[in-house]
Amino acid sequence: MSMKIKDIIQHLETIAPLDYQEAYDNAGLLTGNLNDECTNALLCLDSTEEVVDEAIEKSCNLIIAHHPIIFSGLKKITGKNYIERTLIKAIKNDIAIYAIHTNLDNVFDGVNQKIAEKLGLSNRQVLIQRPQTTRKISVSVPLAHADSVRHALTKAGAGTLVDYDESSFSMLGVGIAADQKGQQASMKLDILFPAHLQSQVLAALRSSHPSPKPSYEILSIQNTYSQIGAGMVGDLAEDTSTTEFLKHLKSTMKADCIRHTRLLKKKVRRIAVCGGAGSFLLPQAIQAKADIFITADFKYHQFFDANEQIVIADIGHYESEQYTTEILQSILSQKFPNFAPIISQINTNPIKYL
Repeated sequence: MSMKIKDIIQHLETIAPLDYQEAYDNAGLLTGNLNDECTNALLCLDSTEEVVDEAIEKSCNLIIAHHPIIFSGLKKITGKNYIERTLIKAIKNDIAIYAIHTNLDNVFDGVNQKIAEKLGLSNRQVLIQRPQTTRKISVSVPLAHADSVRHALTKAGAGTLVDYDESSFSMLGVGIAADQKGQQASMKLDILFPAHLQSQVLAALRSSHPSPKPSYEILSIQNTYSQIGAGMVGDLAEDTSTTEFLKHLKSTMKADCIRHTRLLKKKVRRIAVCGGAGSFLLPQAIQAKADIFITADFKYHQFFDANEQIVIADIGHYESEQYTTEILQSILSQKFPNFAPIISQINTNPIKYL
């Protein structure tokens, strides 16, 4: 199946828009040309020199990584460290590197959903909801064209928000214009859309509205969506022995060890998770009445913050996010059935256990 790199990236960003990434992050295209034909895509957690070698061997000119290899500014690229060497090798071999990081963490069907699914959690909810900028477009349309314009806008993604699909508000009125003879029945359409879809929504409006230059108004609205945000909490099917659950956790997440605080109960049921470094979510996990909070990168003194209210289970950064490649493979395979992205066989975890 022939497609350009931009086709793949555009689809990924409809699932996990770049607007959803955290301020410190650097998700997006890091090297390469959007207009290049994609030979195939290699999916990984970290883009390293070994992964670039694997991409070359498997004829993949696109690497889709969870972690951006570039976080801070680079003043020189001389090959003095693994970041620079990886970039040089990728550029020399015309390999594009794309990162989909905290924007994939913050969508409901992202990294934390995958962990919850692997552990068998139900009744899943986001731990801390993320405020998102929603926009409302208001436009007057001749009555005869109202349905076609509404359909075009919803097809572009307007009206589809959490718990709503193709939702809009209409108000019948009379349109009056100085260059028109008489009056005509008009419909005022008000429809919400995520801010990152504005260009698509405006393109749909211009292509469907009978006027070559339709007048419209766009307002920004701050909303909090229950399905966008960090972390997740859910329930096991039944009360489970704490020790047995931790063994299940270790096995399922392929963790060589689990660093945890003192076990508080004989049985647990409510579980909070956060892929990667999730210590910032400890207060929310406690507030959600979770018995165990599974995440990574807790520092020594942060374990005291459990304060006998919850069990912290640190399974390791790589271990908590390793199944991200499965998410990406599923997203791309569903959209492009004849496209077969490859999951990297390189274990890029820099941490080893004796």
